Amino acid sequence: MIPRIHQQGSNTLGLLRYLYGKGTHEEHIDPHLVASFDGMAADPGRDPAVTKKDLQHLLDQPLSLLDADRRPDKHVWHCSVRAAPDDPILSDEQWGDIARRMVAATGIDPGDGAGCRWAAVRHADDHIHIIATLVREDGRRPDHHRSGKRAQAKCRLIEKELGLHQVAPGDGTAAKRATSAERHKAERTGRGRPAREELRETVRRAVAGATSEGEFFDQLASAGLLIRKRVAPSGDVLGYKVALPDDRNGDKEPVFYAGSTLAPDLSLPRIRERWALPAEAAASADGSGPEQPALPDVTGPAFARRRATAATWQALLIIDYGDDGTAAAQIAAAGEILDALAKTSAAHTRKELREAAFVFERASRSRVRAVRGHERALRQAACDLVHSGPALGRGEDGATAAMLIDMVFFLAIAAANWHAKKEHVQQAAAAQQAAEHLRAAYESAAAQPMAVLRQRGQRLAPRVRQRHADLLQQVLPELAERIRAEAGWAALASTLDDVRKAGHDPAVLLADAARRRELDTADSISDVLVWRLRRSAHLLALPPSPDGTATMGTRRTAPLAPVTQPATSAVNDHSRRR
Repeated sequence: MIPRIHQQGSNTLGLLRYLYGKGTHEEHIDPHLVASFDGMAADPGRDPAVTKKDLQHLLDQPLSLLDADRRPDKHVWHCSVRAAPDDPILSDEQWGDIARRMVAATGIDPGDGAGCRWAAVRHADDHIHIIATLVREDGRRPDHHRSGKRAQAKCRLIEKELGLHQVAPGDGTAAKRATSAERHKAERTGRGRPAREELRETVRRAVAGATSEGEFFDQLASAGLLIRKRVAPSGDVLGYKVALPDDRNGDKEPVFYAGSTLAPDLSLPRIRERWALPAEAAASADGSGPEQPALPDVTGPAFARRRATAATWQALLIIDYGDDGTAAAQIAAAGEILDALAKTSAAHTRKELREAAFVFERASRSRVRAVRGHERALRQAACDLVHSGPALGRGEDGATAAMLIDMVFFLAIAAANWHAKKEHVQQAAAAQQAAEHLRAAYESAAAQPMAVLRQRGQRLAPRVRQRHADLLQQVLPELAERIRAEAGWAALASTLDDVRKAGHDPAVLLADAARRRELDTADSISDVLVWRLRRSAHLLALPPSPDGTATMGTRRTAPLAPVTQPATSAVNDHSRRR
């Protein structure tokens, strides 16, 4: 059940005309009162002898007790309360009781006999509107400070009592929702989503590909947004606003939104924090600390994805074993990796990756203050993805995309688990939802490279396949039978053969791959092990064809630096997956 405190107004009759009218899309059905301040207010929806103006006079009567200079300019209080789509249809009596509890909880009519006058109108099955005059019967103003928070708390209690869908409590870090006017405008103009949401998504993608303030604004301009900068007399940029070129108001002027109103972490000061170096990096820059190794240049989309996979794994370690501040920073940067993936994805994975990035946005913020700078590797990986160009989605390029999406799935699950431990219910749910989209994207991305690896495995000599089966039985006796029954077993056998030919001990790497995270709940254990082995052995994601050339025109890239892996982890590797 979602309560919403609307902006205060000054036109009681105008709001009543809307509530008792047909609605902007003929959606208002049988408007009528379900409750009022005294339980006896005449209803213009059911009594033909009563007009909306009669109800307006009744509600606004306390204003006449005040001198003109004491009357509030904005005296109309408006609250809507909406049930969840899967909730049962409540009766008028139940909605009336909800209305009385809401006005009491918010301070509009606390039950002292001198509260504000109010009325609750129902014009649909799933919600009511409460209208009140912000002057009490004794002429005083009501104490409705933080009425939104109070309404939320009361709704949580009502949900439990009535057995309704229980909405996850928020922590004040969510992005501001689009208003009903913004949603209706999007519908009228044929826009897929409200301008506010479209701008938020575009700005987040611009941040993901930027390494400086100038580059950030260049990215916004390249995306086609209109930009207004707030500049101090000194010439310093204090903030910014953005608008869609075709989103205009009644005067045909662009509708601008400040970054801070799009999301709390999209204000210019908060964005600048992302470019700050951690203390140890700053120390090395001025010669007072240990020298930091330079990051090699990105040589193409496939190599950028391999590096991003390594950076994502390091982020997982920090979320698992780091302190809260650094873990929060990694989760925030995970949003940039998703934004970068969505921006550069191949056509067959684009929809799911964009949805994953869109929903993970809620998981990237919490009340835990992110210690900025320590997520530099993950942010650099996001920039590398953007600057290396769009993925082709085939060959080594497509295989490394599947490898990265597979690892980012782990990152989303780790974020969900971390938020769940902190009781960040909304963030945990958003991260889990993003993981589901990543699972679907992985299945699309992995189909072709896994098919190639399976074909190679099926071509192995029988004695070679048996040798790898014996190895699997030796290293993973409890899972061996299940793995050999999977469609991906041939791909795993092919990978074990590549590991051996590359000079590694397959038994050692297989045991290490199995220890990294639990495997029992994975729908395809062989898929998991394939990517872990190819990553840890520094193999091409898609091996060369038998004639020695890279499969489907790909090229060999430089190996990644070794990554230290933990023996165990609290994160469920493939829960709810494949």
